Amino acid sequence: MLTIAEVKRLLGKDGDKLQALFITVDPERDTLPLLKAYMANFDPTFLALRPEPSELKSVADSFKVTFQRAEGPTPTSYTVGHSAGKYIFDTNGAVRLYVAYGSEASLLAEDIGKLLKSTAS
Repeated sequence: MLTIAEVKRLLGKDGDKLQALFITVDPERDTLPLLKAYMANFDPTFLALRPEPSELKSVADSFKVTFQRAEGPTPTSYTVGHSAGKYIFDTNGAVRLYVAYGSEASLLAEDIGKLLKSTAS
């Protein structure tokens, strides 16, 4: 999310055209108030999606995300390992970019800037 916040900043006024959405793979622990506070740390316009536990596998599969819960010594000390990346959608809901975790904000901003210009023409 920090990278997306930086991308938004780098895009200047075009950054207002972005809508960031975070999807948790730990809906049992990530309550709505917790997610709201978490997203506010990055940008007040960023949104979070919290699938119901029964919907999580389907949502993860639709984004080709893998995740696995590893139990800890207490019921609340588990961890959830997961794949990570960013999907960039256009205004029609089509995936235009997939960005691997750890990609530089400046490169992503450049790519998104090109997409924004191509859709403006």
